[in-house]
Amino acid sequence: MTPEFIAAIDARVDADFADEVAFLREMVRVPTDTPPGDNAPHAERTAGLLDEMGFHVERHPVPAAEVDGAGLVSVTNLVVRRRFGDGPVVALNAHGDVVPPGEGWTRPPYDGVVEGGRMYGRGVAVSKSDFATYTFALRALETAARERGARLAGTVELHFTYDEEFGGEIGPAWLLRHGLTRPDLAIGAGFSYAIVNAHNGCLQLEVTVHGQAAHAAMPETGVDALKAAHAILTAIYALAPAYAARRSKVAGIASPTINVGRIEGGTNTNVVPAKVVLKLDRRMIPEEDPAAVEAELREVIERAGAAVPRARVAIRRLLLARALVPRPGHERLAAALARHGERVFGERVAVTATPLYTDARLYGEAGVPIVLYGAGPRTILEANAKRADENLLLDDLRRATKVVAATLAELLAPDA
Repeated sequence: MTPEFIAAIDARVDADFADEVAFLREMVRVPTDTPPGDNAPHAERTAGLLDEMGFHVERHPVPAAEVDGAGLVSVTNLVVRRRFGDGPVVALNAHGDVVPPGEGWTRPPYDGVVEGGRMYGRGVAVSKSDFATYTFALRALETAARERGARLAGTVELHFTYDEEFGGEIGPAWLLRHGLTRPDLAIGAGFSYAIVNAHNGCLQLEVTVHGQAAHAAMPETGVDALKAAHAILTAIYALAPAYAARRSKVAGIASPTINVGRIEGGTNTNVVPAKVVLKLDRRMIPEEDPAAVEAELREVIERAGAAVPRARVAIRRLLLARALVPRPGHERLAAALARHGERVFGERVAVTATPLYTDARLYGEAGVPIVLYGAGPRTILEANAKRADENLLLDDLRRATKVVAATLAELLAPDA
Protein backbone atom coordinates (compact mmCIF):
# COMPACT_ATOMS: atom_id res chain seq x y z
CA MET A 1 0.00 0.00 0.00
CA THR A 2 1.26 3.46 -0.90
CA PRO A 3 1.79 6.19 1.69
CA GLU A 4 -0.86 8.20 -0.14
CA PHE A 5 -3.45 5.46 0.38
CA ILE A 6 -2.60 5.18 4.08
CA ALA A 7 -2.89 8.95 4.39
CA ALA A 8 -6.32 8.77 2.74
CA ILE A 9 -7.40 6.14 5.29
CA ASP A 10 -6.21 8.33 8.16
CA ALA A 11 -8.10 11.29 6.73
CA ARG A 12 -11.28 9.24 6.43
CA VAL A 13 -11.03 8.18 10.10
CA ASP A 14 -10.71 11.85 11.07
CA ALA A 15 -13.66 12.85 8.86
CA ASP A 16 -15.91 10.18 10.38
CA PHE A 17 -14.75 10.52 13.96
CA ALA A 18 -17.78 12.38 15.28
CA ASP A 19 -19.93 9.56 13.91
CA GLU A 20 -17.64 7.02 15.57
CA VAL A 21 -18.00 8.69 18.97
CA ALA A 22 -21.79 8.79 18.54
CA PHE A 23 -21.76 5.09 17.58
CA LEU A 24 -19.76 4.21 20.70
CA ARG A 25 -22.15 6.22 22.86
CA GLU A 26 -25.03 4.12 21.51
CA MET A 27 -23.08 0.95 22.32
CA VAL A 28 -22.76 2.10 25.92
CA ARG A 29 -26.37 3.22 26.27
CA VAL A 30 -27.83 -0.28 25.83
CA PRO A 31 -26.95 -2.25 29.01
CA THR A 32 -25.43 -5.71 28.63
CA ASP A 33 -24.83 -6.67 32.26
CA THR A 34 -23.65 -10.27 32.38
CA PRO A 35 -25.03 -11.74 34.57
CA PRO A 36 -27.90 -11.83 33.84
CA GLY A 37 -26.83 -11.70 30.19
CA ASP A 38 -29.93 -10.54 28.31
CA ASN A 39 -27.84 -9.30 25.41
CA ALA A 40 -29.92 -9.82 22.27
CA PRO A 41 -31.38 -6.26 22.52
CA HIS A 42 -27.87 -4.79 22.26
CA ALA A 43 -27.12 -6.96 19.25
CA GLU A 44 -30.29 -5.74 17.56
CA ARG A 45 -29.40 -2.09 18.25
CA THR A 46 -25.89 -2.66 16.91
CA ALA A 47 -27.19 -4.43 13.83
CA GLY A 48 -29.59 -1.56 13.17
CA LEU A 49 -26.77 0.99 13.28
CA LEU A 50 -24.61 -1.16 11.01
CA ASP A 51 -27.51 -1.55 8.59
CA GLU A 52 -27.87 2.24 8.46
CA MET A 53 -24.17 2.48 7.57
CA GLY A 54 -24.70 0.19 4.60
CA PHE A 55 -23.21 -2.99 6.02
CA HIS A 56 -24.96 -6.32 5.47
CA VAL A 57 -25.38 -7.78 8.94
CA GLU A 58 -25.90 -11.48 9.65
CA ARG A 59 -27.83 -12.06 12.87
CA HIS A 60 -27.13 -15.44 14.42
CA PRO A 61 -29.38 -16.01 17.47
CA VAL A 62 -28.14 -18.79 19.72
CA PRO A 63 -30.92 -21.32 20.56
CA ALA A 64 -32.56 -20.72 23.93
CA ALA A 65 -31.54 -24.10 25.32
CA GLU A 66 -27.85 -23.39 24.66
CA VAL A 67 -28.15 -19.89 26.10
CA ASP A 68 -29.85 -21.22 29.23
CA GLY A 69 -27.22 -23.93 29.57
CA ALA A 70 -24.52 -21.26 29.53
CA GLY A 71 -26.28 -19.35 32.32
CA LEU A 72 -27.41 -16.39 30.19
CA VAL A 73 -30.77 -15.04 29.04
CA SER A 74 -30.33 -14.17 25.33
CA VAL A 75 -27.45 -14.01 22.85
CA THR A 76 -27.40 -13.02 19.18
CA ASN A 77 -24.00 -13.06 17.51
CA LEU A 78 -23.40 -10.63 14.65
CA VAL A 79 -21.22 -11.16 11.58
CA VAL A 80 -20.43 -8.60 8.88
CA ARG A 81 -18.48 -9.73 5.81
CA ARG A 82 -16.90 -7.30 3.34
CA ARG A 83 -15.23 -9.08 0.45
CA PHE A 84 -12.79 -7.02 -1.62
CA GLY A 85 -11.48 -9.91 -3.76
CA ASP A 86 -9.61 -13.18 -3.53
CA GLY A 87 -7.26 -13.24 -0.56
CA PRO A 88 -7.08 -13.85 3.17
CA VAL A 89 -10.07 -13.56 5.48
CA VAL A 90 -9.27 -11.31 8.44
CA ALA A 91 -11.70 -11.38 11.37
CA LEU A 92 -12.08 -8.63 13.96
CA ASN A 93 -13.75 -9.79 17.19
CA ALA A 94 -15.05 -7.73 20.11
CA HIS A 95 -17.50 -8.68 22.87
CA GLY A 96 -20.45 -6.57 23.96
CA ASP A 97 -21.23 -8.22 27.29
CA VAL A 98 -19.95 -6.47 30.43
CA VAL A 99 -19.86 -6.99 34.17
CA PRO A 100 -22.60 -5.13 36.11
CA PRO A 101 -21.60 -1.54 36.97
CA GLY A 102 -21.49 -1.90 40.76
CA GLU A 103 -21.26 1.06 43.09
CA GLY A 104 -19.15 4.22 43.26
CA TRP A 105 -19.89 5.83 39.90
CA THR A 106 -19.65 9.62 39.71
CA ARG A 107 -21.32 9.63 36.27
CA PRO A 108 -24.23 7.50 35.00
CA PRO A 109 -22.77 4.18 33.78
CA TYR A 110 -25.03 4.01 30.72
CA ASP A 111 -25.06 7.58 29.42
CA GLY A 112 -21.73 7.69 27.55
CA VAL A 113 -20.83 11.02 29.16
CA VAL A 114 -17.90 12.81 27.49
CA GLU A 115 -15.74 15.01 29.71
CA GLY A 116 -12.15 16.17 29.27
CA GLY A 117 -11.67 14.17 26.10
CA ARG A 118 -12.84 10.92 27.72
CA MET A 119 -16.05 8.94 27.47
CA TYR A 120 -17.34 7.34 30.68
CA GLY A 121 -19.53 4.26 30.83
CA ARG A 122 -19.64 0.56 31.53
CA GLY A 123 -17.99 -1.30 28.68
CA VAL A 124 -16.57 1.82 27.05
CA ALA A 125 -13.03 0.42 27.35
CA VAL A 126 -13.72 -3.34 27.53
CA SER A 127 -14.74 -3.89 24.83
CA LYS A 128 -17.58 -1.90 23.31
CA SER A 129 -14.88 0.55 22.23
CA ASP A 130 -13.72 -1.98 19.68
CA PHE A 131 -17.19 -2.35 18.20
CA ALA A 132 -16.47 1.24 17.15
CA THR A 133 -12.77 0.74 16.34
CA TYR A 134 -13.37 -2.18 14.03
CA THR A 135 -16.54 -0.85 12.41
CA PHE A 136 -15.01 2.50 11.53
CA ALA A 137 -11.66 0.98 10.52
CA LEU A 138 -13.54 -1.12 7.97
CA ARG A 139 -15.59 1.91 6.89
CA ALA A 140 -12.45 4.02 6.42
CA LEU A 141 -10.72 1.25 4.46
CA GLU A 142 -13.72 0.71 2.19
CA THR A 143 -14.33 4.42 1.56
CA ALA A 144 -10.67 5.27 0.91
CA ALA A 145 -10.30 2.32 -1.46
CA ARG A 146 -13.40 3.36 -3.41
CA GLU A 147 -12.41 7.03 -3.60
CA ARG A 148 -8.85 6.29 -4.73
CA GLY A 149 -9.60 3.25 -6.88
CA ALA A 150 -7.27 1.11 -4.78
CA ARG A 151 -7.47 -2.64 -5.29
CA LEU A 152 -7.63 -4.93 -2.26
CA ALA A 153 -7.48 -8.73 -2.13
CA GLY A 154 -9.32 -10.50 0.66
CA THR A 155 -12.21 -10.24 3.09
CA VAL A 156 -12.75 -8.44 6.39
CA GLU A 157 -15.24 -9.91 8.86
CA LEU A 158 -16.62 -8.25 11.98
CA HIS A 159 -17.53 -10.69 14.75
CA PHE A 160 -19.53 -9.05 17.53
CA THR A 161 -20.33 -11.56 20.28
CA TYR A 162 -21.88 -11.48 23.74
CA ASP A 163 -20.61 -14.06 26.22
CA GLU A 164 -16.94 -13.33 26.93
CA GLU A 165 -17.67 -12.85 30.63
CA PHE A 166 -19.00 -16.43 30.70
CA GLY A 167 -16.26 -17.98 28.55
CA GLY A 168 -17.09 -17.38 24.89
CA GLU A 169 -18.51 -20.85 24.21
CA ILE A 170 -21.73 -19.50 22.67
CA GLY A 171 -19.93 -16.54 21.11
CA PRO A 172 -16.81 -17.04 18.99
CA ALA A 173 -16.64 -20.77 19.75
CA TRP A 174 -20.25 -21.14 18.58
CA LEU A 175 -19.58 -19.30 15.30
CA LEU A 176 -16.49 -21.41 14.65
CA ARG A 177 -18.12 -24.69 15.69
CA HIS A 178 -21.09 -24.15 13.37
CA GLY A 179 -18.88 -23.31 10.40
CA LEU A 180 -20.20 -19.76 10.16
CA THR A 181 -16.66 -18.42 9.85
CA ARG A 182 -13.20 -19.72 9.11
CA PRO A 183 -10.80 -16.77 9.08
CA ASP A 184 -7.16 -16.99 8.11
CA LEU A 185 -6.14 -14.30 10.60
CA ALA A 186 -7.90 -12.56 13.48
CA ILE A 187 -7.56 -9.53 15.73
CA GLY A 188 -9.33 -9.48 19.09
CA ALA A 189 -10.28 -6.57 21.31
CA GLY A 190 -7.31 -5.05 23.11
CA PHE A 191 -5.58 -1.83 24.09
CA SER A 192 -3.76 0.77 22.02
CA TYR A 193 -0.34 0.60 23.61
CA ALA A 194 0.36 -3.13 23.34
CA ILE A 195 -0.12 -6.01 20.94
CA VAL A 196 -0.94 -9.16 22.91
CA ASN A 197 0.03 -12.56 21.49
CA ALA A 198 -0.43 -14.75 24.60
CA HIS A 199 -2.46 -14.81 27.79
CA ASN A 200 -3.26 -16.84 30.87
CA GLY A 201 -5.83 -19.57 31.16
CA CYS A 202 -8.58 -19.57 33.76
CA LEU A 203 -10.35 -22.26 35.78
CA GLN A 204 -13.45 -21.28 37.74
CA LEU A 205 -15.08 -23.67 40.19
CA GLU A 206 -18.21 -23.58 42.30
CA VAL A 207 -17.78 -25.35 45.63
CA THR A 208 -20.98 -26.20 47.52
CA VAL A 209 -20.64 -27.32 51.13
CA HIS A 210 -23.66 -29.11 52.57
CA GLY A 211 -24.20 -29.40 56.31
CA GLN A 212 -27.28 -29.66 58.52
CA ALA A 213 -29.17 -26.74 60.03
CA ALA A 214 -29.59 -26.50 63.81
CA HIS A 215 -30.54 -23.92 66.44
CA ALA A 216 -27.59 -21.78 67.42
CA ALA A 217 -28.29 -22.66 71.05
CA MET A 218 -27.60 -26.31 70.22
CA PRO A 219 -24.96 -26.23 67.46
CA GLU A 220 -23.83 -29.79 68.27
CA THR A 221 -27.10 -31.09 66.79
CA GLY A 222 -26.23 -29.79 63.32
CA VAL A 223 -23.37 -29.83 60.86
CA ASP A 224 -21.80 -26.42 60.31
CA ALA A 225 -21.29 -25.94 56.57
CA LEU A 226 -19.49 -22.67 57.21
CA LYS A 227 -16.93 -24.40 59.41
CA ALA A 228 -16.14 -26.79 56.57
CA ALA A 229 -16.09 -23.88 54.12
CA HIS A 230 -13.63 -22.11 56.41
CA ALA A 231 -11.34 -25.12 56.28
CA ILE A 232 -11.58 -25.14 52.49
CA LEU A 233 -10.85 -21.41 52.27
CA THR A 234 -7.79 -21.83 54.50
CA ALA A 235 -6.51 -24.66 52.31
CA ILE A 236 -7.13 -22.70 49.11
CA TYR A 237 -5.29 -19.60 50.27
CA ALA A 238 -2.44 -21.74 51.61
CA LEU A 239 -1.67 -22.55 47.96
CA ALA A 240 -0.87 -18.93 47.12
CA PRO A 241 2.81 -18.88 48.21
CA ALA A 242 3.62 -21.91 46.06
CA TYR A 243 1.82 -20.33 43.12
CA ALA A 244 3.80 -17.11 43.55
CA ALA A 245 7.02 -19.13 43.33
CA ARG A 246 6.10 -20.44 39.88
CA ARG A 247 7.19 -17.98 37.21
CA SER A 248 6.13 -18.06 33.59
CA LYS A 249 8.76 -17.71 30.89
CA VAL A 250 6.31 -15.71 28.77
CA ALA A 251 7.01 -11.97 28.90
CA GLY A 252 4.08 -10.10 30.43
CA ILE A 253 2.85 -13.02 32.53
CA ALA A 254 4.03 -13.55 36.09
CA SER A 255 2.64 -16.39 38.23
CA PRO A 256 -0.54 -18.40 38.76
CA THR A 257 -3.10 -16.81 41.08
CA ILE A 258 -6.16 -17.91 43.01
CA ASN A 259 -9.09 -15.86 44.26
CA VAL A 260 -12.40 -16.65 45.95
CA GLY A 261 -14.67 -14.01 44.49
CA ARG A 262 -18.07 -14.94 45.87
CA ILE A 263 -19.41 -16.54 49.07
CA GLU A 264 -23.08 -17.27 49.78
CA GLY A 265 -24.72 -19.17 52.61
CA GLY A 266 -26.63 -19.35 55.85
CA THR A 267 -30.21 -18.45 56.69
CA ASN A 268 -30.02 -16.38 59.88
CA THR A 269 -27.67 -15.42 62.68
CA ASN A 270 -29.27 -17.91 65.09
CA VAL A 271 -29.12 -20.89 62.72
CA VAL A 272 -26.17 -23.20 62.09
CA PRO A 273 -25.63 -22.79 58.32
CA ALA A 274 -26.67 -25.83 56.31
CA LYS A 275 -25.22 -24.68 53.00
CA VAL A 276 -22.35 -22.45 51.84
CA VAL A 277 -21.33 -21.81 48.24
CA LEU A 278 -17.87 -20.59 47.22
CA LYS A 279 -16.93 -19.48 43.72
CA LEU A 280 -13.23 -19.33 42.92
CA ASP A 281 -10.99 -18.25 40.07
CA ARG A 282 -7.63 -19.93 39.35
CA ARG A 283 -5.48 -18.22 36.72
CA MET A 284 -3.13 -20.58 34.88
CA ILE A 285 0.12 -19.60 33.23
CA PRO A 286 0.69 -21.00 29.71
CA GLU A 287 3.13 -23.62 31.00
CA GLU A 288 0.50 -25.29 33.21
CA ASP A 289 -1.65 -28.27 32.25
CA PRO A 290 -5.32 -27.35 32.89
CA ALA A 291 -6.30 -30.94 33.68
CA ALA A 292 -3.54 -31.27 36.27
CA VAL A 293 -4.42 -27.89 37.81
CA GLU A 294 -8.07 -28.87 38.20
CA ALA A 295 -7.28 -32.30 39.62
CA GLU A 296 -4.91 -30.79 42.19
CA LEU A 297 -7.39 -28.14 43.26
CA ARG A 298 -10.26 -30.61 43.58
CA GLU A 299 -8.12 -32.85 45.78
CA VAL A 300 -7.17 -29.96 48.07
CA ILE A 301 -10.81 -28.89 48.42
CA GLU A 302 -12.15 -32.38 49.07
CA ARG A 303 -9.45 -33.16 51.63
CA ALA A 304 -10.07 -29.91 53.51
CA GLY A 305 -13.84 -30.41 53.53
CA ALA A 306 -13.48 -33.93 54.88
CA ALA A 307 -11.94 -32.49 58.08
CA VAL A 308 -15.48 -31.63 59.26
CA PRO A 309 -17.40 -34.87 59.93
CA ARG A 310 -20.67 -35.33 58.01
CA ALA A 311 -20.13 -32.24 55.84
CA ARG A 312 -20.52 -32.98 52.13
CA VAL A 313 -18.69 -31.14 49.37
CA ALA A 314 -19.77 -30.86 45.72
CA ILE A 315 -17.53 -29.25 43.10
CA ARG A 316 -18.77 -27.96 39.75
CA ARG A 317 -16.67 -26.47 37.00
CA LEU A 318 -18.00 -23.11 35.84
CA LEU A 319 -15.35 -22.28 33.26
CA LEU A 320 -12.21 -23.68 31.73
CA ALA A 321 -10.45 -21.19 29.49
CA ARG A 322 -7.17 -22.43 28.15
CA ALA A 323 -4.20 -20.12 27.72
CA LEU A 324 -3.54 -18.40 24.42
CA VAL A 325 -0.16 -19.27 23.00
CA PRO A 326 1.32 -17.66 19.87
CA ARG A 327 0.36 -19.54 16.70
CA PRO A 328 2.55 -19.51 13.59
CA GLY A 329 1.36 -16.71 11.36
CA HIS A 330 0.55 -14.24 14.13
CA GLU A 331 3.86 -12.52 13.42
CA ARG A 332 2.41 -10.98 10.26
CA LEU A 333 -0.42 -9.41 12.26
CA ALA A 334 1.86 -8.22 15.05
CA ALA A 335 4.40 -6.71 12.68
CA ALA A 336 1.80 -4.72 10.73
CA LEU A 337 0.09 -3.45 13.87
CA ALA A 338 3.44 -2.50 15.41
CA ARG A 339 4.51 -0.56 12.31
CA HIS A 340 1.33 1.44 12.10
CA GLY A 341 1.09 1.83 15.86
CA GLU A 342 4.50 3.47 15.95
CA ARG A 343 3.57 5.63 12.96
CA VAL A 344 0.31 6.86 14.51
CA PHE A 345 1.24 7.02 18.21
CA GLY A 346 4.82 8.16 17.74
CA GLU A 347 6.14 5.48 20.08
CA ARG A 348 6.97 1.79 19.99
CA VAL A 349 4.01 -0.54 20.53
CA ALA A 350 5.38 -3.69 22.15
CA VAL A 351 4.31 -7.27 21.49
CA THR A 352 3.68 -8.88 24.87
CA ALA A 353 1.37 -11.13 26.91
CA THR A 354 -1.29 -10.45 29.53
CA PRO A 355 -2.42 -12.27 32.68
CA LEU A 356 -6.06 -11.95 31.58
CA TYR A 357 -8.00 -14.51 29.59
CA THR A 358 -10.00 -13.58 26.49
CA ASP A 359 -12.06 -14.95 23.62
CA ALA A 360 -8.89 -14.87 21.51
CA ARG A 361 -7.95 -18.32 22.80
CA LEU A 362 -10.98 -19.80 21.00
CA TYR A 363 -9.66 -18.64 17.63
CA GLY A 364 -6.22 -19.97 18.57
CA GLU A 365 -7.69 -23.35 19.52
CA ALA A 366 -9.36 -23.44 16.10
CA GLY A 367 -5.97 -22.93 14.45
CA VAL A 368 -6.40 -19.24 13.62
CA PRO A 369 -3.40 -16.96 14.27
CA ILE A 370 -4.66 -14.10 16.45
CA VAL A 371 -3.39 -11.12 18.41
CA LEU A 372 -5.20 -8.59 20.58
CA TYR A 373 -5.23 -4.92 19.60
CA GLY A 374 -7.75 -2.11 19.87
CA ALA A 375 -8.72 1.12 21.57
CA GLY A 376 -7.79 1.56 25.18
CA PRO A 377 -5.26 2.68 27.77
CA ARG A 378 -1.85 1.40 28.76
CA THR A 379 -3.32 -0.61 31.64
CA ILE A 380 -6.69 -1.88 32.82
CA LEU A 381 -6.31 0.15 36.00
CA GLU A 382 -5.95 3.36 34.01
CA ALA A 383 -9.31 2.71 32.32
CA ASN A 384 -11.07 1.60 35.53
CA ALA A 385 -12.14 -1.48 33.60
CA LYS A 386 -14.65 -3.53 35.63
CA ARG A 387 -14.68 -0.73 38.23
CA ALA A 388 -16.63 2.48 38.73
CA ASP A 389 -16.10 5.29 36.20
CA GLU A 390 -14.75 3.07 33.45
CA ASN A 391 -13.51 5.42 30.74
CA LEU A 392 -11.76 5.72 27.40
CA LEU A 393 -9.54 8.50 26.08
CA LEU A 394 -11.21 9.35 22.79
CA ASP A 395 -7.92 10.20 21.11
CA ASP A 396 -6.87 6.58 21.73
CA LEU A 397 -10.05 5.48 19.95
CA ARG A 398 -9.24 7.70 16.96
CA ARG A 399 -5.64 6.54 16.73
CA ALA A 400 -6.37 2.85 17.25
CA THR A 401 -8.95 3.03 14.45
CA LYS A 402 -6.27 4.40 12.12
CA VAL A 403 -3.85 1.63 13.15
CA VAL A 404 -6.38 -1.14 12.55
CA ALA A 405 -7.54 0.30 9.22
CA ALA A 406 -3.98 0.70 7.92
CA THR A 407 -3.12 -2.81 9.10
CA LEU A 408 -6.09 -4.21 7.19
CA ALA A 409 -4.93 -2.34 4.09
CA GLU A 410 -1.50 -3.92 4.42
CA LEU A 411 -2.86 -7.42 5.00
CA LEU A 412 -5.21 -7.16 2.02
CA ALA A 413 -2.73 -5.59 -0.39
CA PRO A 414 -2.67 -7.60 -3.64
CA ASP A 415 1.09 -8.12 -3.36
CA ALA A 416 1.03 -9.01 0.37
